[in-house]
Amino acid sequence: MTANTEITITGAQVEVYRHPVSHPVATSFGVMRDRPAVFLRLEAADGAFGWGEIFANWPAAGAEHRARLLIEDMGDLLKGQSFASPEAAFESLTRATHIRALQSGEWGPFRQVIAGIDTALHDLVARRAGRPLRQMLSDSAADAVPAYASGIAIRDAARMIPEARALGFQRFKVKVGFDDEADRARLAECLDMLEGDEILMMDANQAWDRTRALRFINAVADPRIGWIEEPIPADAPEADWQALREASEIPLAGGENLAGFDGFAEALARRQFTFYQPDVAKWGGVTGCLRVARDVLGAGATYCPHFLGGLVGLQASAELLAAAGGPGWLEIDVNPNPLRGEDDWLAARMQAGDFLLSDGTGSSAGLGLDSPCDGFGRMRTLTLTL
Repeated sequence: MTANTEITITGAQVEVYRHPVSHPVATSFGVMRDRPAVFLRLEAADGAFGWGEIFANWPAAGAEHRARLLIEDMGDLLKGQSFASPEAAFESLTRATHIRALQSGEWGPFRQVIAGIDTALHDLVARRAGRPLRQMLSDSAADAVPAYASGIAIRDAARMIPEARALGFQRFKVKVGFDDEADRARLAECLDMLEGDEILMMDANQAWDRTRALRFINAVADPRIGWIEEPIPADAPEADWQALREASEIPLAGGENLAGFDGFAEALARRQFTFYQPDVAKWGGVTGCLRVARDVLGAGATYCPHFLGGLVGLQASAELLAAAGGPGWLEIDVNPNPLRGEDDWLAARMQAGDFLLSDGTGSSAGLGLDSPCDGFGRMRTLTLTL
């Protein structure tokens, strides 16, 4: 960044939202019975502001907890504090919360709050400069990124894939890991539904052990399957991941449950995945995910940002992918969720499989967030102010 990046934080507002759903979002390890989001607005001494999003999908009570963690536990690290840049703030907050996270054992929540803060600070600096975030991060950033439709439970694929195609998608990811025999049959039906050069991916959400994963993967292998995501637990022994790499006929994807520069560096050194998927709201924010993305591309692998939340994090993920470049795809959850954006909004942004980016400043411009999220008021459950 070459613009003025110094920030003195004078205030923060955190808003928690829960959108009720008629059809729960199922994964192999649990079910989301509503759609939460935690949006953060940071303000600086010069009047500039920016928005970020904090991961809140799990556990079920996580959204309110993350909001209180930021305001009630980390307020002393924010209000009145000055940072030379968003990157400096990321490093400072990571150091300052180390003992707090160690004492409580809550490494994930602290990392997620810092990620949201980092995204908000990058949004703030780009807004101040009057430029889209992607252009602040890279002069060669694209104005559109390839995208894929995500969050499709295999049992609903026959309905959701045509719906996603109608929105403009040409790539689809289905969730498996429920019932292997039924999943295999439904996967075959999904492959039969593909048109032209369309691609299908699978996400097992850490459902299997090594033996079961290999049995399933090699039973369904097909050149139209782009990857299998998290077939085994993210913390499975290296020997298990190595066995999968060597025997799987489908490329491996993962990374949403990795954290820290060292964690991603180790995965890259082991060539654990073909597709690396850091999540801007879970760890790293823009600072961490952009650095990892560039390392991934430098290693000859593919960066595909993971995201399954609200529209603030989705937009930040798109700006990150545009800045990083490479052949990766943007993940867009296509389950009903106004906190991500209604279908008409999404359809207007999709064109021939690509997600079109705004010319507005920052990463959150054009999302109706220049003031607190009044448009989501009926879904707001908690507002906290620093």
